[in-house]
Amino acid sequence: MPRIDPSTWRLRITGMVENEVEISFAELLALPLEESTTTLACVSNYVGGDLIGNAVWLGYPIRKLLAKAKPTSDADMVLSTSSDGFTAGTPIEALTDERNAILAVGMNGVPLPLEHGYPVRMVVPGLYGYVSATKWVVELKLTRFDQEQGYWTPRGWSELGPVKLSSRIDVPRAGVAAGPVVVAGVAWSQHVGVSAVQVQIDDGDWNEATLADAISIDTWRQWMYTWPATAGTHTVRVRATDADGLVQTSVTRDVAPDGATGLDQISVTVT
Repeated sequence: MPRIDPSTWRLRITGMVENEVEISFAELLALPLEESTTTLACVSNYVGGDLIGNAVWLGYPIRKLLAKAKPTSDADMVLSTSSDGFTAGTPIEALTDERNAILAVGMNGVPLPLEHGYPVRMVVPGLYGYVSATKWVVELKLTRFDQEQGYWTPRGWSELGPVKLSSRIDVPRAGVAAGPVVVAGVAWSQHVGVSAVQVQIDDGDWNEATLADAISIDTWRQWMYTWPATAGTHTVRVRATDADGLVQTSVTRDVAPDGATGLDQISVTVT
């Protein structure tokens, strides 16, 4: 992992802009920082996987720095570069609309950990990390998708990476006794929000789960369903519906090139 002296760190905004901008770490910290509670997901997260997490980030809105740089009207991509040479191509609208895309300097109430990109990283709701979440970021270059590519695009991954609607079962994790059993987990559709979650036992009807209050449309949403479990081995599945009414697909696809799809399911033995 890169080890950067914050006293020498600089972020440059270059490329298709009217004004190039450069900011130091001290200057960034002096700005009015904002908290952003955001769920981040890796495009390599398989259905039901754990390459996803939720955190409270502290940072400065990227859109405000881009406004100072004044991108030209034909720029449609921001190519962010890490100090180690990694690059990510992010649609400019994801960094200039109302979502809280930030240059993060803190995480869960403490300075940004080294493994999460200290001293500064990008946090962009709604996009997989490979096109948005550049750690140890040192440059934002305004450019075009038809002119440049992020690191993973020529390696077979999609140019755009919006996070797919998905859900996961977290409990139960082992065999259970017959009777009321809590089935619970999380569901997400960043920058859209989750409106419903349903649970299916074996091949029966879909049952409505109870949803926890949403922190925001950019975070996952916890859910639970009380299952009247009977003896035997059962298959439990989950699916989510987003705030636009889209129901999570049951079609199984691999993580490449732009994120896995399908329904998470577990086998539970009831005694």
